[in-house]
Amino acid sequence: MGKRQLTAVGIDNPVLQASYQRCKRINAAHGKTYYLATLLLPPSKRPYVHALYGFARYADDIVDSLDNRPVGQRSAALSELAERFFTDLRRGHSEHPVCAATVDTALRWDIKREYFEAFIDSMQMDLHIDHYDTYSELETYVYGSAAVIGLQIVPILEPTDIAAYDYAKDLGVAFQLANFIRDVGEDLERNRIYLPLDELAEYGVTADDVRARVMTPQLREALAAQVERVRLLEEQSRPGIRMLAPESQPCIETARILYCGIVDEVENNNYEVFTKRARVPIRRRLEIAIPAWRQAITKR
Repeated sequence: MGKRQLTAVGIDNPVLQASYQRCKRINAAHGKTYYLATLLLPPSKRPYVHALYGFARYADDIVDSLDNRPVGQRSAALSELAERFFTDLRRGHSEHPVCAATVDTALRWDIKREYFEAFIDSMQMDLHIDHYDTYSELETYVYGSAAVIGLQIVPILEPTDIAAYDYAKDLGVAFQLANFIRDVGEDLERNRIYLPLDELAEYGVTADDVRARVMTPQLREALAAQVERVRLLEEQSRPGIRMLAPESQPCIETARILYCGIVDEVENNNYEVFTKRARVPIRRRLEIAIPAWRQAITKR
């Protein structure tokens, strides 16, 4: 979105415009499926969703993209970002190249501070926890890393029922768990396992088995059980989409199908998560996105 378009939706401060544009570039570069879905939103809503994504990705990059730095330094950098963000949130504006847009979005849409606090807490967990013994423990992490992202976005989507917030949590968790299943091999490169170890043990799989990067019948069964959880959460979330403003629904419906479709591709790859990266084919993306775009146009 260019400066003229930002001005048209009431974002006319040059610092803010630059920040919103940077967040959009971050979203387009690093969250292609997510970015595709945002294009189904009315132009007046897109900058705010980009701002929330930009902040989340910026923080995540501090945690993961600076792996050559000691954990203590990355933790300190994350704490510094959080202090800057919350200080700017209290004073009502920011000059930070990413935080400026996110602070503005949080204030415009009255997004709860506690959602951002939970997100930062989960990012810190990534620096200090390399596995989760139970799903209950993993839920604490996933609430802050994924559920709150959905909760942040809901006000922008203008829900007609407060129950939409609970459904948004389910969908956010489904997205995150789908990523965990797809990225088992990649997460091992950061010495992390996001599959609950007690549930793996039910199939005779240990953390060392996962670290061995060898797909076995037992591990396939364990992953299949995790896939079923994603599908259950996805199904539970669907009523919430109908509680959003009509012009917001095509975006979230498309995101639901494409993100949760990751687990379908994991199945199609026979759960070979160590040697293949599951991707929703471009043809499938277009099959979903083009009708959704037509629908979005009619609802504006």
